[in-house]
Amino acid sequence: MRMYDIIKSKRDGKSLSKEQIDFFIKGYVDGTIPDYQASALLMAIYFKGMDIKETTNLTLAIRDSGKVLKFEDIGGVRVDKHSTGGVGDKTTLIVAPIVASLGVKVAKMSGRGLGHTGGTIDKLESIPNYKTDISIEEFKNIVNQTNLSIVGQNSELAPADKKLYALRDVTATVDSLPLIASSIMGKKLASNDDCIVLDVKTGSGSFMKTVEDSKKLSKLMVEIGKNAGKKVVALITDMSSPLGNAIGNSLEVIEAIETLNGNGPKDLTELCITIASNMLFLAGKGSLEECEKMSKEAIYSKKALETFIKTVKLHGGDCSYILNTSKFEKAKYTKEVLSLKTGYVTEIDAEGYGLASLMLGAGRNTKEDKIDYLAGIIIKKKVGDYVLEGESLAEMYTSDSNAFDLAVKKYLQSTIIGDEKPKKPPLIYDKVE
Repeated sequence: MRMYDIIKSKRDGKSLSKEQIDFFIKGYVDGTIPDYQASALLMAIYFKGMDIKETTNLTLAIRDSGKVLKFEDIGGVRVDKHSTGGVGDKTTLIVAPIVASLGVKVAKMSGRGLGHTGGTIDKLESIPNYKTDISIEEFKNIVNQTNLSIVGQNSELAPADKKLYALRDVTATVDSLPLIASSIMGKKLASNDDCIVLDVKTGSGSFMKTVEDSKKLSKLMVEIGKNAGKKVVALITDMSSPLGNAIGNSLEVIEAIETLNGNGPKDLTELCITIASNMLFLAGKGSLEECEKMSKEAIYSKKALETFIKTVKLHGGDCSYILNTSKFEKAKYTKEVLSLKTGYVTEIDAEGYGLASLMLGAGRNTKEDKIDYLAGIIIKKKVGDYVLEGESLAEMYTSDSNAFDLAVKKYLQSTIIGDEKPKKPPLIYDKVE
């Protein structure tokens, strides 16, 4: 079997066999298939797509490219959540402690920043000394102690996805339905959790730009999960605007901590409670209404925050930053983004905001790039807000003052101001079970 023939088959729109997919994944992981051939196949998949059988086989090949976790030594139900990626999406940092504080195990592997979206692992690594690269045994031990551990993709688990994830980021093949579905579900199945809640984003700041495409992805992932014997539900949520007010790693951690203290933005808090409620419901903790009540109580009693602090400590992180967020270092340079006209913010291009943050240093243009953990944006005006000419729309942060010009230009281009107050889109569009 030759990689050349596999690329050619997919280029010509043919379905790949399980043997061909297994050959590709095995060869890419062991290094016998180089990046340039893997990139060619990814691009062919991007343009020609994959049917459900191919996508399932790709998912299982990614799962089986490394170890599959076994949890005989961890008691209780294990539940996970995954977001398909958005701007300002720090929900894991809030939802996971809520669920864990209520007695459900959350043994979670998360990713790094991909394109214009941020990554949970990058956010956590902005907490001084927090270790995301630990052994599977350490991972399990932390889960047994606090019900919660969030780590980077362990090299032993789904190594194919870790390599493909980085390659997709720099080859413009991120927003492909089968590649997204197989990436997400390959990791989830390798983690071997009992229940999975998928947060499928839709809108300008997500990889799925329409509700219709988000439903297609949701149904595909739910079907893959069901076939693997897992309880899976997908929520289709809005990403036409960034979630919350902070974009950027340490800025988002601070906002997550504020939310766990009961002081978070309304949209972020509402979505986190909905996701947490569905996770608890799948885990058998009660009706959705009962699970929602428990989730709110976990925030306002500070139970969830206490769980987060314990988890950070066990990961080696400096908990004093969680107790006092003013300890987080501030970026060297700041700049206000001033409105060029008076009116209502009628529309936001969330992807444009994410790209502006990327320009400031909060993300990666190539997989080798280093992130500026202090860079990012605090949004001051969102859809429906009234703004005066010369009033601040946002505040930008960076360690490179030369980054401001392009970032400000992009931000202004991505903010539409009109005369009439707009109707806000729903936070949650649909649920796929």
